[in-house]
Amino acid sequence: MNRPVITLLTDFGTTDHYVAAMKGVILGICPNAHLIDITHQIPPYQILEAAFTLSQAWPYFPPGSIHLIVVDPGVGSSRRPLLAEAGGHIFVAPDNGVLTLVRKATGTLKTRELTAERFFRHPVSRTFHGRDIFAPVAAHLATGVPPAEFGTEVSDPVILPAADPVETSPGVWTGTVLHVDHFGNIVTNFTNNLSAELAKGRFEVTLGEYRIYQFHKDYSSSRAGELFLIQGSSGYLEVSARQAHAASQVGISLSHELTLRLTLPE
Repeated sequence: MNRPVITLLTDFGTTDHYVAAMKGVILGICPNAHLIDITHQIPPYQILEAAFTLSQAWPYFPPGSIHLIVVDPGVGSSRRPLLAEAGGHIFVAPDNGVLTLVRKATGTLKTRELTAERFFRHPVSRTFHGRDIFAPVAAHLATGVPPAEFGTEVSDPVILPAADPVETSPGVWTGTVLHVDHFGNIVTNFTNNLSAELAKGRFEVTLGEYRIYQFHKDYSSSRAGELFLIQGSSGYLEVSARQAHAASQVGISLSHELTLRLTLPE
């Protein structure tokens, strides 16, 4: 690419200097980098939420794009900094599971531990690896430094088990909330592949104190305020309420568990 693309995804928010500092480091090394903010509003420390958000954005960027992810509650600890290649893209991130859904989508994740300190900014802060390790590595990648220069391959990146539902008894699955969007739709980790079964109408979703028995193909098919399941554009089933904020109505937040019973008596 004439202007290498670097995306940024963090839980830093926009009221502090952290994002600007990382961008400054990148542009100091690769002045022609095209910096794209995915979001900086990931709730603090929510790795699974970051993994979901990344999964919904990265496939739509040009091949060769570099994705910089800094949601890093383990900063300064023994957790590894990683460079990963998958799907024709490059990812720079902490080894905490934030790349779980990238691997799930691509079936592969070629990872390296970042050990070549000559590419870091010095001195390296124990509390701001986004500025001192991840940003300069992303920038050097954008200038054309090959991934192999940054460290040796590792075969055991952290994978989050919560990314997939668990069958707790025959026909009964426990899942989790991956994301709550701006409209209050509750994105679950149940995939849209279940839609044909749900359309038969013999299922029950338990979410907190609520029971949901309705599946609709679009919002207009439901009643105002009714909780129902719908196929989400993300590839996952969502709990929604027509022209209402489903998450507030149910009173749930990220990582909240829910139960799906796929078969009920006739």
